[in-house]
Amino acid sequence: MKNLVIRALTGIIFVVVMVGGILYHPLSCALLFMIITVLATWEFTGLVNAHASAEVPRLVTTTASWILFAAFFAYASGSDRAMILFGLWWLDIAYILISELYLQHEKPLNNWGYALMSQLYIALPFALLALLLFFDDSAYDILSILPCGALLILSIFIFLWCSDTGAYCCGSLFGRHKLFPSVSPGKTWEGSIGGGVLTVLVSLLMAHFFAILTPLQWAGFALVVVVFGTWGDLVESLFKRRLGIKDSGNILPGHGGMLDRFDSSLLAIPAAIIYLYTIGLS
Repeated sequence: MKNLVIRALTGIIFVVVMVGGILYHPLSCALLFMIITVLATWEFTGLVNAHASAEVPRLVTTTASWILFAAFFAYASGSDRAMILFGLWWLDIAYILISELYLQHEKPLNNWGYALMSQLYIALPFALLALLLFFDDSAYDILSILPCGALLILSIFIFLWCSDTGAYCCGSLFGRHKLFPSVSPGKTWEGSIGGGVLTVLVSLLMAHFFAILTPLQWAGFALVVVVFGTWGDLVESLFKRRLGIKDSGNILPGHGGMLDRFDSSLLAIPAAIIYLYTIGLS
């Protein structure tokens, strides 16, 4: 019961912080995801150093993630400092590569691989949110005080939360056929389908209130998030299984670490942005 209460309280605070940070102001949204990026990268590098025989420079790699996020934010907001930040990010990555010449670690390729993975797997997805954050909504008739960019970002996480909720409920009630038993024994096809159906229904409800997308486009948006979010969850499960750990951390009581909480979004965010730009939302 105590664990359930802690988990519930953490979940409530998490949702309030996420929704408030995304909707309050572009700077609060940027600060929120910058903090998430830094914490997730720090957690990732700590895990691979401790469990994967790696010697990744945590501070340098985490700094690279921060700079990459700042560079995308500057680019999307129209700042002329964007190219300077991208240059600093490249210098940071160059240092990680060149330093292996002098440090002479036992497995330099291992270190390079994990360091670069942190940038592509963690930093880049969150940095891409800046492309939505400053989305120009002047061409759309939005019957709401919500900025389009913030709405689209929040929608990604709403769809992920709905997918998780629907998958858990349907999987508990009707789950029979395992989705990926070797990676995540608890996930079932029935649960995944149930999560997808619930998410599409929620997307159609959003289409009723927000005219930025047609109902069909909203449904497609939801399905992209569900499919890639499920894969993202499974990828992180495979990562933890190969490292021999249960949770990626304990920063969120009852919910594990940052990677545990944002695993689905790491693949869902890039896929969602590609989808939105493909249908002509730019």
